[in-house]
Parts: sequence; structure tokens; C-alpha cells
Amino acid sequence: MLDKEGIAKRIAKEIKDGYYVNLGIGIPTLVANYIPEGIDVVLQSENGLLGMGPFPFEGEEDADTINAGKQTITILPGSAIFDSAMSFGMIRAKKVNLTILGAMEVSENGDIANWKIPGKMVKGMGGAMDLVASAENIIVAMQHVNKAGESKLLPKCTLPLTGVNCVKKIVTELGVLEVLPSGGFKLLERAPGVSVEEIKNATAGKLIVEGEVPEMIIDNFA
Repeated sequence: MLDKEGIAKRIAKEIKDGYYVNLGIGIPTLVANYIPEGIDVVLQSENGLLGMGPFPFEGEEDADTINAGKQTITILPGSAIFDSAMSFGMIRAKKVNLTILGAMEVSENGDIANWKIPGKMVKGMGGAMDLVASAENIIVAMQHVNKAGESKLLPKCTLPLTGVNCVKKIVTELGVLEVLPSGGFKLLERAPGVSVEEIKNATAGKLIVEGEVPEMIIDNFA
């Protein structure tokens, strides 16, 4: 199965030339390190940056240059820095082609819960609500099961929702799944060494398997 870096590498293959992409907190931020060569994309950070680069090398960090998750980042030549009002204006105007988010739960009809666990202290929903309501395409990067071994791909989310019927695709440590418009998770690819049966056992929601499911190919997979 994949580690977090492997999930990020596989999601990076979904990015197309010319895309404007927003990376959420957690695993999605790692995608910035694996943009394929020859692909011209612009990474948007909702705190007010267009043109985010990969993470800096140790010793080269600038504490004033951060992403929405407060991680130090690099800024590419030609980038733009602006206030959060303009940033969310860009998001709400549907100028972002692809949003990559983490999640606590995803339902089989594409609902996403990624901001709150009842009883635990949280700062707020952040920009996720605007992103899921406005993005043309949403890919979720997440673990297939929680720490208790329970599936996070469910018939219906049990946690407070961030957005409804919005997730298009999910990449986990076990595979790549598409959320069908009619409902259900269609298995597109298996992670290296992972069987279809393992994915079935880890998926509580409706899993659709059609024919032979290929094993994913990840360049430089380690």
C-alpha cells in the first residue's frame, strides 16, 4: 500500500497542463513536490498566493512565506501575493480548475466531511467550504480507514459535512476510486501489492468493481 508520499505522487498525475490548483492541508500539500516535468500549473494558496512552489530545503525556510496550513513554502518567479478577499474571490468565481483536499469521511454520493469531530476543539471550517462549493473538480487524498481500522468511505457521512455531492475522485493508500454520479465508489486502480479483496474489506460504502482492476503505476515509486 502507499505511504503519504505515494498518495501525493499518484494525485500529481491528475494535474493537467494549464491548471490552477488549490492544495488543502495535510497530504495534498505534498503534491507540490511531484508536479510532472513539462506540466505548467499554478498552485493557489487560499491565504493569498498564486504561484506556490515546492517545500524549501532545510535551512532555506522563510517564516513569513507560508501556505494556508502555516507550513513554510517557496514562491516561484512571476508569482502574485494578495489579500484573502481576492483569494476567495478567485475561488468563488470558479477560477480554480482542481482542488485537492484531505477528508475524515467521504460518502458514496460524494459528500465530504473534513473539518470537525464533535467534542474536539476546532478553529473553524476554514476555506474548505468555499472550495468544495466552487471548484470544478475535487480530488480527496485520505487514508482508507481510521486509526481504529474503520472505513472512511461510507454509505453516508457521520461527521458534520463540509460539502454535498462534490467529490469526484479519491486516492487512498489502497487505490484510486471514482465517485459515480449515480452513487458508489468505482475502483479504478489498486495500489502496488494490494488486492481487490482488501479494498472491498476496507470500504463500507458501495464499491463497484468492473473487470480487471489495474495496479497503479507511479514514477519513481519507492
